[in-house]
Order: sequence, then structure tokens, then C-alpha cells
Amino acid sequence: MKKLLITLAVSIFLGIIVLVQSLYRIDETEQVIITQFGKPIGEVISDAGLKLKVPFIQTVNRIEKRILLWDGAANDMPTKDKLYITVDTFGRWRIKDPLQYFLRLRDERSALSRLEDILGSETRNAVAKHELIEIIRTTKDRKPAVDPLLENANISTLLPITRGRRQVEQDIYAAASNKLLEFGIELLDIRFKRINYNESVRQKIYQRMISERQQIAERFRSEGAGEANKIIGNMEKDLREIESEAYKTIQTIQGDADAKATEIYANSYNKSKESRSLYNFVKTLKTYQTIIDKKTTLVLTTDSALYKLLSDGKTVAEK
Repeated sequence: MKKLLITLAVSIFLGIIVLVQSLYRIDETEQVIITQFGKPIGEVISDAGLKLKVPFIQTVNRIEKRILLWDGAANDMPTKDKLYITVDTFGRWRIKDPLQYFLRLRDERSALSRLEDILGSETRNAVAKHELIEIIRTTKDRKPAVDPLLENANISTLLPITRGRRQVEQDIYAAASNKLLEFGIELLDIRFKRINYNESVRQKIYQRMISERQQIAERFRSEGAGEANKIIGNMEKDLREIESEAYKTIQTIQGDADAKATEIYANSYNKSKESRSLYNFVKTLKTYQTIIDKKTTLVLTTDSALYKLLSDGKTVAEK
């Protein structure tokens, strides 16, 4: 009886092991390939639920059904115009032919390695065939924003493009898709995540940008200096005209005053002998006032009119 119980328990235990090895569950997000001694048998099983297999002999290989991410490594590569840039790309893919995928790659790690090789190579080829402006810009008709202060400045503008970044991405997609189909992989999309200048040329680009801005600043300074000289020239011209008109007015007033004074002098001089003597006396005093100062030394004779004027107050004219 005891042996019977032991045998029954062992049978139940072995039955449970066989049942566990025979049953497997498929999730909605995966598909399964059954292999026997390492070789696939039967069709790909993609229906979710509980399934049966031959225990111990057959193996369940699970393959993802969802869309997967490929995040490429950033690599340095030259453009057609010989500028080295660092390109970082990413893509979306899924397993289209699970059997072919399993036979060629086996697992996702191998698939990502193959994606890195193929997409990286096609990205280098596409970048090398296009100039930098084609890779950077997206649309043909995009107009750059311009600072109002620079609208009339003679600075470099965006060069026209024939294709643009999106079309370059499409070229990479078209070239890589056919190669990946051989591995049972469907490439859904590939995009540039980031594009930077290589460190070796970045400083040269900065220097060129600085040089362009310095040229713009120098042009502004030159135009400002020219405008300042123009304003100063006009101001000096206006000042000379004002001074000329003022001098003309002064001379006119002074001439009229001299003429009026001469007329008064002439009328007063011709009135009588006394008026003429007074005139001569006043003119003589003015003359002496002009030619004699505190430092002047005079040597006079007794018959000098100035001597007589200083000694007794009588002029030659009065005598």
C-alpha cells in the first residue's frame, strides 16, 4: 500500500511537470516560434491565449509584436561641402517576418546591432551626398526671421535648397528599408534627432559668425560717422551763412552810421570858424590820446603846438 501511494505521488508529480512543460501562454504583445532541437517547426503563432507543445523537446521563442525603438549613436561624418558634423539619429521598427527574423538574428540585441550597421552606413552616405544647408533646413519656402535693424544690411542670407532635411531622411529610409527586409524587419521611420558641428570646426564657425557681426557693426559705425559728418557739414554751412548775413547786416549798419556821422561832422564843421577850430581841437586830442600813453617820452620845442597846448592851453589854430 505504501509503495502504491509513493508511485501515485511520483506519477502525479511527473504529470504536473509534463503538464507545465506542455502548456505556455502567449501575450497580446508577442508572437511565438516553436523550435525542436533548435530548428523552427510549424507556423508562427500570434494568437493570444494558452497553448500546448511537446514537453522537453520543443522550445518556445517569444518575439515582440509591438513597434520598437532604435536610438543610434552620435557619429561624426563629413558633408558634401567638407564640413564635419555630429549626427544623432533615431528610428522606429517592428518585426514583419518573425521566422526570417528568428533565423537571421535570433534576438533583439542582434537586431539592434544590425540596425546600427545599416542605418549608420546609409546615414553617412546620405550626409556625404548633400551640403550642410540641405540637411539642416526642413522646407524649401521657409523665410528666416530678420532683425529690423538688419533688414537693409548686406549680410549673407539662407541659400536656396532643392530637397531639405525631410527628403534626406526619406532617402535614408528608402535605402535601408530594402536591406532590413532581408532580416524580417520593417523600418517604419528614421529621423535626425540632433545635428551639431564637430568640435574641430565649431570654433571656425563661431569665428566666422563673429566676423560677420563685426562687419555689420563696422558698416553701422561707418554709416553713422558719414551721417554725423553730413550733419556737422550742414551745420557749419548754416553757421557760415548766418555769420555772413550777420556780418553783412553789421557792415550795412556801420556804413549807415559812419555816413550819418560824417554828415553830422560836415554840417557842424561848415557852420562857422569856431566850429571848425573846435573840430580841429577835438581831432588833435584824439590823435594825442592815440599816440601818447604813460610810457611815452616826448621831446618838444617851444614852438610846438603840443607844447603850447600843454603849457598855456592855446593851440596854433586859436592863434
